[in-house]
Amino acid sequence: QVQLVESGGGEVQPGGSLRLSCAASGTGISASTMRWYRQAAGKQRDLVASISSGGITFYVVSVKGRFTITRDNAKNTVWLQMNSLKPEDTAVYFCKDHTKGYWGQGTQVTVSS
Repeated sequence: QVQLVESGGGEVQPGGSLRLSCAASGTGISASTMRWYRQAAGKQRDLVASISSGGITFYVVSVKGRFTITRDNAKNTVWLQMNSLKPEDTAVYFCKDHTKGYWGQGTQVTVSS
């Protein structure tokens, strides 16, 4: 059974940091492009960041310079380091194995004073 399990979400004040983790089981991620998406309440799910199997990264403009996506294939894990968080970053964050089409269940991030 394939599972992607996100963790690390929570509530943080503006300007704070969080590190999200996405641990895969039942499948290896080494050949996969892995992505982080987010979905704010009442809005569509949007791409945040992507990392290819070769380590090439992509970020949407709104998070570039603040978020960093990394991976460790040996640990079957992808991370999203989020710094300088803003209230507009509040959303449920989802991990996706884009190559194989698997989604995680999501983790809530709330940025509020």
